[in-house]
Amino acid sequence: MEKVTIRPIQLSDNKHIALIIREVLTEFKANKPGTAYFDTSLDELHSVFTVPNAAYWVLEHDGTIIGGAGIYPTYGLPAHYCELVKLYLLPSARGKGLGKQLIEQCFDTARQNGFTHLYLETMPELTSAIHLYEKMGFIYLQGALGASGHFGCSVWMSKEL
Repeated sequence: MEKVTIRPIQLSDNKHIALIIREVLTEFKANKPGTAYFDTSLDELHSVFTVPNAAYWVLEHDGTIIGGAGIYPTYGLPAHYCELVKLYLLPSARGKGLGKQLIEQCFDTARQNGFTHLYLETMPELTSAIHLYEKMGFIYLQGALGASGHFGCSVWMSKEL
């Protein structure tokens, strides 16, 4: 894809990112309780990511938002860990290496913020995302870390940065 940019989230992006996340979760039949679909903060992501050491990146193609991903210092994670959160791409953005670019942006930002590990939670329904995480060097964990509140997620992974 030409003219693709990755930039920090802006206040005006809130409704677009929330819509993408809900559409993707619905597409994969993963719009269930205990997932990002029901996060009360989903419509206010710009504000959520103003906390120290958090960042959210928007993927834009020709001025249209087609995805995003971020890092967040989720409460209860081990020291020097942050969480890879809300990585979602519209179907038109998949299979083009854009998810990898977003993850690499998150790796770089996490390192710059002093984190040594990136943790994530996902669901078995999101098979293509899990495959990407495996390719990017994430390893499986036996259980959840931290207190994300996403009890609907049953796949936990981490990567040393």
